Amino acid sequence: MADNDLMEKLVSLSKRRGYVFQSSEIYGGTGSVWDYGPLGVELKRNVKDAWWRAMVHERDDIEGLDAAILMHPKVWEASGHVENFTDPLVECRNCHRRFRVDILLAETGAAEMEAARCPSCGKTGEWTEPRSFNLMFKTFMGPAEDSANVVYLRPETAQGIYVNFLNVQQSARQKIPFGIAQIGKAFRNEITPGNFTFRTREFEQMEMQFFVKPGSDEAFFEQWREARFKWHTDVLGLSPDRLRYHPHEKLAHYASAAGDVEFYFGGTIGDGGWGEIEGIHNRTDFDLKRHQEYSGKRLEYIDPAAGERYIPYIIETSVGADRATLAVLANAYREDVVDGETRVVLSIKPSLAPLKCGVFPLVKKDGMPDRATQIHEDLRRRGIPSFYDEAGAIGRRYRRQDEAGTPFCITVDGETMEQGTVTIRDRDTMEQSRIAQDQIPAFLAERLA
Repeated sequence: MADNDLMEKLVSLSKRRGYVFQSSEIYGGTGSVWDYGPLGVELKRNVKDAWWRAMVHERDDIEGLDAAILMHPKVWEASGHVENFTDPLVECRNCHRRFRVDILLAETGAAEMEAARCPSCGKTGEWTEPRSFNLMFKTFMGPAEDSANVVYLRPETAQGIYVNFLNVQQSARQKIPFGIAQIGKAFRNEITPGNFTFRTREFEQMEMQFFVKPGSDEAFFEQWREARFKWHTDVLGLSPDRLRYHPHEKLAHYASAAGDVEFYFGGTIGDGGWGEIEGIHNRTDFDLKRHQEYSGKRLEYIDPAAGERYIPYIIETSVGADRATLAVLANAYREDVVDGETRVVLSIKPSLAPLKCGVFPLVKKDGMPDRATQIHEDLRRRGIPSFYDEAGAIGRRYRRQDEAGTPFCITVDGETMEQGTVTIRDRDTMEQSRIAQDQIPAFLAERLA
């Protein structure tokens, strides 16, 4: 399969099977804004739950937080977003479409703007002078729409963690080193979004800020870099040969070290098909110092044992929940040829799959639908997502669940009615085995752990 075909096929499958829909589609859609359907919302939730479990539930040194989207406007002055969160923007004089300079040059392969061809109308060299464009969405709080009431939709979730640093540290009685984790929406007025859910204007971040003593930051940066890379293979099930760590050559103004975990999506995404799914940064003490300066509040950590006061350094890990979910879909997609027909399969890791099993009666008679419904409802009560289907030939029902990424299919047949056993089919191998009906929950629990 060609790289460029994969994203097109994922878009088609996502709509067909209820993973992702174009937002406001009946009105012609909203550019680069997407809605997660019945299966998509479950997959994304499973990705977020896996991250939260690894970051918060399995550790004593990381606390959870859910900070508000709307914050005091001075937060964004202190963070540098009001002054620095801009991109150079150019406009095509022919079709008046606007593009980010860096993305336009990368996608067209041009070294200078004069040689860049407009992706919309095809004209070459018809560009306005670049101008700065702030990526934050601006709105107003209160009845008057004036400069005194300006607030912003947050462009990242990290600042909500920084301004709550002492609140969390003191209320949770944490000692340095410790972290604060958060999952939440962020908004960026991207000029040239695209590539399905890879670059959007509304997205969700899974961020953890780890506060450490100055001087220990380099060691902690390396620890988190290795741990986060391993999480993508071990927990999300992403193929190691489609992952790489890419260190930043040019560092942001707040960072002393930075790099990205990148996944190979193919096509036009990122650098030759490699796109960032998580960033790891050593942000030094920049953020807390700036918030201390702008707020007038001391944000120092007091170490009672050593009698020291200092502003901690911060090691940041930031995952795009939407990009991680897209990586899971892209990694899982494959096409097999079975008996001369193409079989589309989403080989999602069973623990992440939206549906864990499909339950089918072989035929619509002899009490099989009632028995299958009983199994389906029992699994639902146990918290195991199940899908009941009695429409069409059994092979067609299997294919539908293969496309949906369902790892197991349970079929009620004549032997079930006589001996109490069912057939369980494995999505990836297509092998079938028989087990007793009362062993179904244990069978699934073992394989979904």
